[in-house]
Amino acid sequence: MARSSGDGEGVTGRWSAVDGVRVPAAVTAVAGDRTVAPVWANDAGGLTFEVGKGASRCFIKWAPAGSGIDLTAEADRMAWARRFHPVPEPLDQGRDAAGGWLVTAALPGDSAVSARWKADPATAVTAIGEGLRALHENLPTAECPFSWSAAERLADAQRQASDGRLDCRTWHPCHRELTITTALERAAAIPPVDRLVVCHGDACAPNTLIGADGRWSGHVDLGLLGTADRWADLAVATWSAGWNYGPDWERPLLDAYGIEPDPERTRYYRLLWDLSS
Repeated sequence: MARSSGDGEGVTGRWSAVDGVRVPAAVTAVAGDRTVAPVWANDAGGLTFEVGKGASRCFIKWAPAGSGIDLTAEADRMAWARRFHPVPEPLDQGRDAAGGWLVTAALPGDSAVSARWKADPATAVTAIGEGLRALHENLPTAECPFSWSAAERLADAQRQASDGRLDCRTWHPCHRELTITTALERAAAIPPVDRLVVCHGDACAPNTLIGADGRWSGHVDLGLLGTADRWADLAVATWSAGWNYGPDWERPLLDAYGIEPDPERTRYYRLLWDLSS
């Protein structure tokens, strides 16, 4: 678990610490007398905390000011998607000078990268593949008000490049040999859509929850949810399977989803992921 950026002094007034992680004052205030445990951190300084136990259990996501993380957009997407598929219910949100926070209800199950499921990758990748297929089947494309199209993501990457905000040093090693110009030129050749679905938007392994029975139980981290080719999700889900479980688990995930490999779309959407994440 990484610490959030900045020291916080003069902004929130105080930080508290749990397991070596500095807890923003807003999170402490929302938690009240309930327990607070850090569970996740991202590269932008965002933090996620588990708060309380039993009936009072919930999660608080916190994003530092200036991080670019839009928790309101995520709450809107969850509120829409939960009518059709198991995703967290947004309970409350707010913002102060230090950052913003989003409180969500807990779902049953543990992350697919918890110690239990990393020790059982066959069960984990099967659950991820079946869960992603269910999400794609359950969420109605025609009714979705959100988009995550390749064209929109490419346009955003082009804007970032023009502003000098793209950093190829953060890309996966397989893309670091490319210049930004070359990468954008390749990404401009958008492959035809295989099947338009409502994509998760960040189908990495940690965002699938798995129940005690070894089956998927829900999905979290939906800030990018929107309509796109299903390979925008599948390319990242299989990539993440390799990062988290080893190189032999991409095909079992696709088998669980029920689809044959598509190397061309996989290569394309992995490049677009580096350009737009």
